[in-house]
Amino acid sequence: MPSLFSKSSADVAVSTLADGRGDFDFLAGRWMVRHRRLRRRLAGDAVWDEFPGICESLPVVGGLGNIDNNYLEPPAGTYRAATLRLFEPGTRLWSIWWIDNRMMGLEPPVHGRFENGVGTFFGDDRHDGLPIRVRFLSSQIGAESARWEQAFPRMAASSGRPTGSCNSGAPPDAATRAPSCQREVALTLYRLVGISDL
Repeated sequence: MPSLFSKSSADVAVSTLADGRGDFDFLAGRWMVRHRRLRRRLAGDAVWDEFPGICESLPVVGGLGNIDNNYLEPPAGTYRAATLRLFEPGTRLWSIWWIDNRMMGLEPPVHGRFENGVGTFFGDDRHDGLPIRVRFLSSQIGAESARWEQAFPRMAASSGRPTGSCNSGAPPDAATRAPSCQREVALTLYRLVGISDL
């Protein structure tokens, strides 16, 4: 006779999905990417470079993470990159790391979660030797497309130092409008099918 206090496999499946570990499941597969990136970061630039790319993502460690392989074709030259995302069930937070073949080192992670269909992630980094607070947003997620944005604090023209921190404690809609935060990178993913050639 089963224990009255044990969970059924159906109960475990429901609680597992509700804890956030499935938040990036939509990303599994192959995507065509349209990148938009300010030509000069944290410089008040208004010139955007647009370029194509390919992203292929797959789950790892039993669904507690995923990794994607990226092929980017900016005007300055093609490069490859990878993103590693890991979920911590105890805190229900995701940690996200980026690496690319131009510098071959993991960048500092961002941490966060999804609420109301928007993933908001914050982390500390450096730009030209100065500490900055970085914000990632994942949004507009559908079966065939999704959007991702990266923002940095605005820099003071007089000192070249950050003027804010992208409102690390604010809800996603308030952080999006934060005057101290400037979107620097945006990309839209479009689902592809076919065999990987990355």
